[in-house]
Amino acid sequence: MKQLIKTLAATVLGGTFLAQATLAAGVAGAPAPFDKRQVNIAVISFLGSGDWLQAFEAGVKRQADALGIKLTLSQARNDNETELNLVEQAINLGVDGIIINNGRPEVLKDVAQKALDKGIKVVAYDVNLDNPKIAQIEQSDKDMATLVLDQAIKDKGDGFTAGAVYVAGFAPLDRRYAVWKDFVAKHNLKEKAVWGVVNDTVPASVADQTKAVLRANPDISVIFTPWDEFAKGVKLATDELGVSDKVKIYGVDTSTADIQLMTEPDSAWVATAATNAAVVGEVSVRAVSLDIAGQFPGRSVLLQPTLITRDDLTKNNIGTIEDLQKKFPAFQKSDAATASWIPAAKN
Repeated sequence: MKQLIKTLAATVLGGTFLAQATLAAGVAGAPAPFDKRQVNIAVISFLGSGDWLQAFEAGVKRQADALGIKLTLSQARNDNETELNLVEQAINLGVDGIIINNGRPEVLKDVAQKALDKGIKVVAYDVNLDNPKIAQIEQSDKDMATLVLDQAIKDKGDGFTAGAVYVAGFAPLDRRYAVWKDFVAKHNLKEKAVWGVVNDTVPASVADQTKAVLRANPDISVIFTPWDEFAKGVKLATDELGVSDKVKIYGVDTSTADIQLMTEPDSAWVATAATNAAVVGEVSVRAVSLDIAGQFPGRSVLLQPTLITRDDLTKNNIGTIEDLQKKFPAFQKSDAATASWIPAAKN
């Protein structure tokens, strides 16, 4: 099955390049190579589904269109070897730049260096490749977790009994969970259980785990979910068990689907902290484009998060990401990795 996935992924990767045969004349006023030809960029994501990924890829496409970039999108669908092979395929196809969206550092460090050795620029989002030549697109995971956990303490006070959904080995989850552990110690919280899984059916799998945890630990009143796919699973479990009035969810990330879940009557999901996934995609394209043009954007390209509570959403009649952007202007765009020659993405 893995070999089939790899073969299909390679076919999609190559086929996308062949399908996008129209060349652009270049971007007026841009530095080389953007001034004379169409630039090729591959975007390779570890995950293969979810609202966040869809929004991220939409932002990638918008910014790529504005720059006349020939774009390839591919997903490893949670398979390390497939992601490695997709990066290898992009190298072999001779792209100008690669955006690596999440994954395991130990799997990707060597192949990322191989790309650099071939003259291909690389940027990484939510995976620390620990390379001074690779810009890291970061959401400030510490700030995201701190914002939402400060809200939990504001709502519940110190000393509450809690659980957390967490899987080790993913840079953003590791950083967010580290903040959680600090809060546990600082505020005398009682962490009764930690559970989680990363697969192709995260919400359903986490829901099953959560139901078992809550049945065994009925005193849990708060669950920290450092990824919105985890939060979806926990909400599903609290709905099915009928404990939404007793268990509150504090999450990270957001999407239109997440907003709709948070604004449901008596929803257990009361707060999240997020950057706009589409804006993350736009910034990632701008960062690799700057690098390709010889204007390295820096080791860390930081996007600031926003706290979003259920009360904010319901009081402002916010039902979609578009509504959120109108009511929270800071959520609509980022000035990170910009230059005068880079056209703005069109929504």
